[in-house]
Amino acid sequence: MDFPEELDVRLKEVLKKKGIERLYSHQLETWNLIRDGENVVIQTPTSSGKTLCYNLPVLDSILKSPDARAVYLFPTKALSRDQVAELYEMIGLIGEDIVAGTFDGDTPQSQRKKIRQSARIVVTNPDMLHQGIIPHHTKWVSLFSGLKYVIVDEIHVYRGVFGSHFTNIMRRLKRIARFYGSKPQFICCSATIENPKEHAENLVEERFSLVDRSGAPSGDKYFIFYNPPVVNKDFGIRANYLHQARNLARIFIENGVSTIIFALSRLNVEILTKYLKDDFEKGNPDALAGEIIAGYRGGYLPQRRREIERGLREGRIKCVVATNALELGIDIGSLDVAIIAGFPGSISSTWQQAGRAGRRGELSLAILVARSFPVDQFIIRNPEFFFSRNPERVRVNPDNVVILVEHIKCASFELPFMKGEKFGKVSVEDTEQVLKLLEHRGLIVRQDGKWYWQAEAYPAGDINIRSISSENFVVLDLDEDNRIIGEVEYHLAHVVVYPGAIYMANGEQYFIESLDWEGRKAFARKTDSDYFTRAVDYTHVRILDVYDSKKVGSIAVENGEVLVTNRAVGFKKIRFYTSENVGYGVINLPEQEMVTTAFWFTLPQSFLDDLPFSKLENISGILGLSYAMHHAAAVLIMVDVGDINRAIGDRSAEWFVKVTPFSKGVYVQAEGGEKEKKVNVEEMSDFQPAIFIFDNYPGGIGLAEDLYDRFLQLVDYTYQLIENCPCSTGCPACVGPEEETGSRNTKFIAIEILKILKQSLYL
Repeated sequence: MDFPEELDVRLKEVLKKKGIERLYSHQLETWNLIRDGENVVIQTPTSSGKTLCYNLPVLDSILKSPDARAVYLFPTKALSRDQVAELYEMIGLIGEDIVAGTFDGDTPQSQRKKIRQSARIVVTNPDMLHQGIIPHHTKWVSLFSGLKYVIVDEIHVYRGVFGSHFTNIMRRLKRIARFYGSKPQFICCSATIENPKEHAENLVEERFSLVDRSGAPSGDKYFIFYNPPVVNKDFGIRANYLHQARNLARIFIENGVSTIIFALSRLNVEILTKYLKDDFEKGNPDALAGEIIAGYRGGYLPQRRREIERGLREGRIKCVVATNALELGIDIGSLDVAIIAGFPGSISSTWQQAGRAGRRGELSLAILVARSFPVDQFIIRNPEFFFSRNPERVRVNPDNVVILVEHIKCASFELPFMKGEKFGKVSVEDTEQVLKLLEHRGLIVRQDGKWYWQAEAYPAGDINIRSISSENFVVLDLDEDNRIIGEVEYHLAHVVVYPGAIYMANGEQYFIESLDWEGRKAFARKTDSDYFTRAVDYTHVRILDVYDSKKVGSIAVENGEVLVTNRAVGFKKIRFYTSENVGYGVINLPEQEMVTTAFWFTLPQSFLDDLPFSKLENISGILGLSYAMHHAAAVLIMVDVGDINRAIGDRSAEWFVKVTPFSKGVYVQAEGGEKEKKVNVEEMSDFQPAIFIFDNYPGGIGLAEDLYDRFLQLVDYTYQLIENCPCSTGCPACVGPEEETGSRNTKFIAIEILKILKQSLYL
């Protein structure tokens, strides 16, 4: 498409210097919508020129208006610094004095004042916008008074807790902009999700137009679904997917093919990195010049991550093993193969990871290596489901009470609240209720119909927008003067850095000697152990409030608010390469609590009496059923299996069930009683188990409510998942491993429960 006539002539010359003679159709469509005053969300493939979609209107406005300003928001510091390279190049070619600056935690103090006073374009991330810019808006008067555009890249990342925080940050940003007399347009970019327009409108609370037809050419990509071979037919056990991913990667690395491997957890990143370093770096003279294999994950220090990114761009690093931290568009050069070790939980993430290969438009290959998990096996056995299905819906809940209260605190600090003022889409009445709560706490005071902040505290500094807790743990190397070797999020500390754990970083092992919980420090020493560790935890759910209930046949189905308590009770020692258990240890750390939303259904005593099994066998079947239903639910509503979780209890929450690998049996927790004790369930007089499935986010984001509404479909999906599994007695691909259910015949029991359940539901 020809350049728009109204595009500044200086920009036309710059585009020609860059070898761009015409725009892609989606770039011109975006330009026209923005010219007409629309907010736009762009959803086109990787490397389709989305960056130019927003750089052109921003630079055009700045060239034509001396007061125009723009904010570029990227979800991470690394991505913000990487993505602005094209912006700086264009500014340099224009030759005009346009100040653009990156303002984040790494920006030197000497540059911050100049950026605040002179920058026409401020590049930052939501964390810095939340803590360092909006609360100090009086230092950013020129930015907010002239704010013309806000660019929000990678909006699919803003989901769950992070997305809910982000919407509240946008509420605060627009509130400040109104105060200074500006009303910015929003330009958002997204990877492929089902609801880009709806999601952008939920995040920003403005109307959006969608651009989703790409006019850019793309290289051919081959996509292979690889199911590891079955090694135990009776139990449906397949070869270890990590070993299979490693074997595939070795073939490509040996043949000089640049490769990225995506792993599902930080632990798996470290395990695969160790295996491949053992294969290619130990005793390899070529490795003396620098590392060939690298791991990449959250928790690495920024300097280390930049070093890895540079090594990939320069071609020195031949293979990187990463978590989804590299899903985003950080420039790591041209890779040829993406190996996805385990379905990452969403179709959107799978395509994002596959898109990291062939980013320059060449021929590329992506391989999905399946685990013996229900969701993986469902996807691998039904490829048409993956390739024909719309990707997932992304959800946020900005009115989550915990999150909302924190941001109204921040907004009160930034500007007084007027009587009758709404906060975003929160009603006047609800906003006033929160203000009265803060007034009662002594944080704000009401005078002349306005609420003023009066506390000495700086509220934004205490809020981590990526989680509920703002305090990470640091891991310190005792043998190197307590040098920091990594960070661990608060909510993961009890299952990652407990005393006795093997903490892995850069493919090396560290033994955690002690943990200072209050000081948020874990003390470690380097070790050469032949095993790694994996925590064993249990979950207890207590009902706080019932929002809705219905009778489906003889089954009571309910939806409401619950208190979820998680406690790590021990850990397994697992030998490298063979994956055999070589020992256990005990974990004694504080419980983690979370209030969220759940749906649950209760199986009455009369229902269980129709089953020809003992109570212990019934529990085995119910455990297997809950495992399968958890995974079926993720498929049904198209979310990551980690976005929801499960527990077994009873309607009054006086007990819950957990079979541990320490000793087969059923453990009971009574309210106010012992934390753990073994009981004989056959002697329990009133046995009415309930299966809970809950949102794995504090406050919930609506997933449980969706499952409550689609309960009949969920039962059907669960039945199909178990019935169609080729195993004989149950396996990790349907009802879970035997050690989690305590029975070798869990599959048969679970199917019988489902048959009676389906019959009861359709009466």
